[in-house]
Amino acid sequence: MIINSIKNIKGNVCVPGDKSISHRAIMLGALSKGITNIKGFLMGEDCLSTISCFREMGITIDIDDSLVTVHGKGLHGLKKPNKELYVGNSGTTLRLLSGLLAPQEFDCILTGDDSIKSRPMRRIIEPLTKMGANIVSIGNNDKAPLKITGSNLHNITYESLVSSAQVKSCIILASLYTENETKIIEPALSRNHTELMLNYFGGNITIHDSTIISTPVAELYGKDIIVPGDISSAAFLIVACLITKNSELLIRDVGINPTRDGIIRVLKSMNANISLLNEKVINGELVADIKVKSSNLKGTIIDKDIIPTLIDEIPVIAVAACFAEGKTIIKDAAELKVKESNRIEAMVTELSKMNADILATEDGMIISHSPQLTGTTVNSYNDHRVAMSLAVAGLAAQGTTEILDSSCIDISFPSFYDLLKNISNL
Repeated sequence: MIINSIKNIKGNVCVPGDKSISHRAIMLGALSKGITNIKGFLMGEDCLSTISCFREMGITIDIDDSLVTVHGKGLHGLKKPNKELYVGNSGTTLRLLSGLLAPQEFDCILTGDDSIKSRPMRRIIEPLTKMGANIVSIGNNDKAPLKITGSNLHNITYESLVSSAQVKSCIILASLYTENETKIIEPALSRNHTELMLNYFGGNITIHDSTIISTPVAELYGKDIIVPGDISSAAFLIVACLITKNSELLIRDVGINPTRDGIIRVLKSMNANISLLNEKVINGELVADIKVKSSNLKGTIIDKDIIPTLIDEIPVIAVAACFAEGKTIIKDAAELKVKESNRIEAMVTELSKMNADILATEDGMIISHSPQLTGTTVNSYNDHRVAMSLAVAGLAAQGTTEILDSSCIDISFPSFYDLLKNISNL
């Protein structure tokens, strides 16, 4: 991908559907009785991997443009797949499916691409094993491929060391097949799409402070789902608008779930001109239009409980911080090291190539005002969020930026480059 500097951004746009919600709509639709229609589904590679896995387990799923119809078979309707379930690059698919498959009456193997095979799975193996699951890392390295042999599970109380929606959701899905309530305690509440959607389908999830309580139900029932725009995708356009002069952008119908809106709160603390308009609730999720204008940003400190609400947006926040007066400190974000790439290392290395004043720390970054980035050739590390963050940096940099291996963007935002061109005359 080639990115040149631009004069400004103007537009009124939508971003693709929320990736987290799209995954969960397929999963819970498959486990429900009846039809689930999903409008605005994200046709990215990760979510298509989830569809593929459920088709392998006997679930009929129809696709018509961005409308997906899931013909659910109930909590006990999945069948043994005829081959290994391949999740591609999707950590969400792998971790959530592990919880769902642990209590089934068949065995299977979950695998994925080289990136997936390098990511830590002990964080789900441990709680599932405590529930009675038979889950084994085939390479004996706590990583995929995973062999799961269906077992009878029991409820547990689990205190998670990390605030991870994937870990929490894995346990919640497994808990659907136990007899009593399961409790999950997080250091800070992570994104809650699973809890909201499960209750929408007829589940029984309650939350007290940072404890999530999952009580099994006899059945789930198919529902219509409207997937809002993904705030993680909107974040790239928001930052691009903020750091380019004389820019103004309206992004319509974006999910602003309070467990996901940390990017908005942090950017506002950095003096960003951002307004939320037309707020409404759609199938349990808070949605709004986001209006953005170019702004003179200021440095800030990002840490503690807000980190789980913006963990995926930290790479592009690092780009915004380059253009902010003063210093921005990001800490308590060691989780960035075990994403599709080590995002701390990736962003520090590549932004430094563009003359950013940025340093890595053990659990984050320190970014000082770097008013003039310079275009150059940078590496995406096959990480979609790194690639798009570097593209945003390139828009405000002097000269031309080339992003290697940018096709990984198709994982979450296939229309990213075309949308950029439309709003910036790139």
